[in-house]
Amino acid sequence: MTLTPTDARPSRRSDRWRHVRGWAAVLFSLAIVAGLLFAAYLGANTALAGLTQRFDAAPDYTGSGTGRVTIVVEEGDTAADIATRLEEADVVASTTAFVETAAANPESTSIQPGTYRLQRQVSAAEALAVLLDPASRVVTRVTVPEGLRVSDVVSAVTAGTRISADSLEAALDRPDQLGLPSYARDRVEGFLFPATYELEPGTSARALLTTMVDRFEQAARDVNLVSGAAEMGVSPYEAVIIASLIEGEAQRPEDYGKVARVIYNRLEDGVALQLDSTVNYATGKGAVRPTEQDRAVDSPYNTYLQPGLPPGPISSPGEAALRAAIDPTPGDWRYFVTVNLNTGETKFAVSYADHLANVEELNRWQLRNE
Repeated sequence: MTLTPTDARPSRRSDRWRHVRGWAAVLFSLAIVAGLLFAAYLGANTALAGLTQRFDAAPDYTGSGTGRVTIVVEEGDTAADIATRLEEADVVASTTAFVETAAANPESTSIQPGTYRLQRQVSAAEALAVLLDPASRVVTRVTVPEGLRVSDVVSAVTAGTRISADSLEAALDRPDQLGLPSYARDRVEGFLFPATYELEPGTSARALLTTMVDRFEQAARDVNLVSGAAEMGVSPYEAVIIASLIEGEAQRPEDYGKVARVIYNRLEDGVALQLDSTVNYATGKGAVRPTEQDRAVDSPYNTYLQPGLPPGPISSPGEAALRAAIDPTPGDWRYFVTVNLNTGETKFAVSYADHLANVEELNRWQLRNE
C-alpha cells in the first residue's frame, strides 16, 4: 500500500499529547523524589532532635525516693564534688543533673559542710533542697554553759552526746595535743570555752576538746586578751583566772565589770580576795554559800586564807567575763555581796561597814526564804 504524505506524518494534535504526557511523567517522578527527600529530611530531623534532647537533658529521677543514705559534704567541696558523691550513692541519676540544678540556684553556694541524711533516687532539685535545709544535717548539739569546771564539762558532754567519759578523760590527760595557748601552761581548766557545739557523727573526744580550745582562742582574740592583760599589769593567764572568778561571782551581766574592779582593788591593796567561789572550788561544792568550816579548808584555792590570785582558773569563763577582766568598771569598791539569790541583785561597797550592812540584808533575805 502506498502511503500518502498525509498518512505517514502524525497530526499536530497527537504530537502535542505525547509531549504533555512526557512532561507529566517527568514531573511525577520529580514529585516522588522530592517527597522521598522531604520524608528523609523529616525523619533525619526528628532523629536529630531526639538525639539532641537525649544529650541536652541529663538523666534525672522523678520519683519520690526510697530508703535512706548519709552524704558527707567536706569543707571546700564544689557542686561537682557533691554531685559525684550523690550519684555514687544513687541519690541522683547523674552528676550533670545536680550540677546544672545547683548552677541555676544561687543559694547552692551556702551548702554547709557536714553529714546529711537523704533518700535514694530523688530528683536533683529535691537533693539540693535537702542539702540547703539545716534540719537535714545529722548532728548532735551539746551546750556548755559559762562557769563550768572541767569535771562539769565532762558530765555535760557525756550526757548530751555519745562521747564517753573515759575517752574525754584520756584526751584531757594529753593537754599538749589540744592546741592550748602557750600561756595556759598545759592546764585545761578555764580554756574549754562555753558555747553550743555541733558534733558530726564520729566526732572524737579530742576533736571536741580541741574545738572548744579553738573557740576560746577566738574569743581571746576578739577581746584582745593578751594586749588588754598587759595594760592591766597582769599576764594573759592571770587575766583568765580573774575572768573565771568573775564568772563564779557575778550573777548579772551589769555586775561583771564591778566585780572585776573589786578584784583589782583588793589585789592592789594586798589583802585576801575572800571569794566564796574559790572556796567552793577547793571543796568541790556547787554554787552555795560556804560555811565557816569550808572557809578554813587548807587549799591554795582558798582565797580567804591565801592572798592574791588562786594558782589557776576555777571555771570556763565566757566572752563577757574575759572582757571584764581586762576592762573593769572604774570605781573604789572593795566589797560586794549578792543580797537576793533569786534575782542575783548584788550590792557593792567601799567601806567594810557598808559591806556588813549589805551582808545583813542577805541574812534577812535568807530568813524570809527558808
